[in-house]
Amino acid sequence: MSFPLAYRIFAPAMIAVSNVFLAFGGRTIFNEISFLINKNDKIGLTGRNGAGKSTLLKVLKGIQPLDGGDIMYPKGTIIGYLPQEINSQSELNVIEETRRAFEETLHFLERKDQIVHELETRTDYESDSYMDIINELQEVEHQLEMHDAYSMDEQTERVLKGLGFEPGDFSKRVKDLSGGWQMRIELAKILLQKPDLVLLDEPTNHLDIDSVIWLEKFMKDYNGAIVMVSHDRTFLDNITNRTIECIAGEIEDYPCPYTRYTELRVERREKVQSAAKNQQREIAQIERNIERFRAKASKATFAQSLIKKLDKMDVIEVEEENLSAMNLRFPPATASGKVVITAKDISKKFGDKTVISNQNIEILRGEKVAFVGKNGMGKTTFSRILVNNLDATAGTVTLGHNVTIGYYAQHAADSMDGSDTVLETVDRVAVGDIRTKIRDLLGAFLFKGDDVYKKVKVLSGGEKGRLALCRLILEPRNVLVLDEPTNHLDIMSKEILKNALKNFEGTVIVISHDRDFLEGLTDKIFEFNKDGIKEHLDDINGFLEKKAAEDFRTWELEKAAKKAPAAAKPAESKATATPAKSVDEKEVKRLKNEVDKAEKLVEQLDVEINTIDKKLQDSVQYDQLTKDPNFFANYEALRKRQEEAMQKWEKLTEQLQAAS
Repeated sequence: MSFPLAYRIFAPAMIAVSNVFLAFGGRTIFNEISFLINKNDKIGLTGRNGAGKSTLLKVLKGIQPLDGGDIMYPKGTIIGYLPQEINSQSELNVIEETRRAFEETLHFLERKDQIVHELETRTDYESDSYMDIINELQEVEHQLEMHDAYSMDEQTERVLKGLGFEPGDFSKRVKDLSGGWQMRIELAKILLQKPDLVLLDEPTNHLDIDSVIWLEKFMKDYNGAIVMVSHDRTFLDNITNRTIECIAGEIEDYPCPYTRYTELRVERREKVQSAAKNQQREIAQIERNIERFRAKASKATFAQSLIKKLDKMDVIEVEEENLSAMNLRFPPATASGKVVITAKDISKKFGDKTVISNQNIEILRGEKVAFVGKNGMGKTTFSRILVNNLDATAGTVTLGHNVTIGYYAQHAADSMDGSDTVLETVDRVAVGDIRTKIRDLLGAFLFKGDDVYKKVKVLSGGEKGRLALCRLILEPRNVLVLDEPTNHLDIMSKEILKNALKNFEGTVIVISHDRDFLEGLTDKIFEFNKDGIKEHLDDINGFLEKKAAEDFRTWELEKAAKKAPAAAKPAESKATATPAKSVDEKEVKRLKNEVDKAEKLVEQLDVEINTIDKKLQDSVQYDQLTKDPNFFANYEALRKRQEEAMQKWEKLTEQLQAAS
């Protein structure tokens, strides 16, 4: 079924952000920003570290008070919010905690049980109060159907499995899980609540590659608005249709995914630079005229008017871009032998649980390989055994000639001296020409300005991880083992690291779920799954394509197996075939006229709503419109009328297709 063009283009406005102002410690975070969030917008927030992306999510959720401006929500709007970090002390198990997403549904189920019990114990069948209870039961049943209550457990398990939980995990206490797994539970609850607006702050940080792909598909088809902060370029490109850049207290709104935004941003930056140069020439000319005329009594008034003009002028600012670290290279190290690492018959148990069982791999000089697979399959454990950070239960690891290993993981930060500053920590290991670029290097890993004088002991976990990674880059090593190196990096910092690794002449082993980071970097994949470790001579895209094809074949086989027991239906003979239905031409003509009328009404309402939406994006017109106390009620009524008109058009179109 096709939809009217106007309906496809103009989605109904949902949330209006109007002249929002926010400042911290004298620094302006948002300087009267305004924008709309439409019903099915998928928005990626981007900008430098500290530009206010996470703060904007908190503003939209209502947990960050404003210094000025307002945010208008339609009545009854439900908002789901996933922060970057979670530390839950819930005593519930995984399935119980996740089911809390159905709080309203559970309330209706509880009320139904109460009503049923009451009806079983009462005998006044003819009384009005008894009939009231019957009517309430019908209403409760209706609500349970509306909330799809009887598939609650099925929905819960499907989402939890999609996010990487196994059935055996469902009975584990939430408080005993790591922050990453707690984050998945919170994300599962949001997805099950089906909010009108979903706010996500780095949702892929703690997900494995399978879960990222599952979440991506879920979000792409999600029937609601999404605003997210993510440093996963591929994730953003595959989900979003808008990109909002936070920049110097302002926002720039681009109607496209991230990669296209980067292209448009270059064009916009060139225009801003040109406008800034023209303005500087104008300012210089005004200043010369002020100096020229201020000493002359006859021109003093004119000079004062020029001074006022200069004071009122808004200076165009061009954000500085620090690209000095883009050509970063690892310091040269002594070449290793041809065979770098040989692992034979490796097994590892933690108590009664076997994580790795009798696995073998060999890695050669110059190879760049990725360890991928679901969390809990042993990727980190195996990498720690390779670098002698963890003893294997059985098996041997042999390092090749002249192998020197640099290892990065979150706990690598523990080896740093807490009393050192960030700058001192890096300065201790920097040698050669790179010493002249230490500040640029730290900037590439998001340590800017006075951040470099912070003591290591006061840094957050993410900051310590970035510092450990920065320090690793400065030390001569011919083998690098990196466990999730991109989790706390922005997109530019990831590009810097990726380019450095691509130019690195040694061997790289990287554990990552970031497809964009792995693309063009690695040429061999070791997949960790329940059957062990499988080697793939593919890049990440080739591996994922092959895996998708295998998953589809498995699904087809399972589907065929389910159908196999049922007896095949005999083909319908021509003699018993259903005769072709006769077409009622009058009815078809009537329905065509009705469809045309309905379609014109939908298009008319879309034009009206689009006109209002454009006015709402202009601060002056926004103020004029919202002076009317009935504006938002009328606006929502217009939206409702549009929705009803669309539903009528769809119903008539279906009737026409059936009658034709």
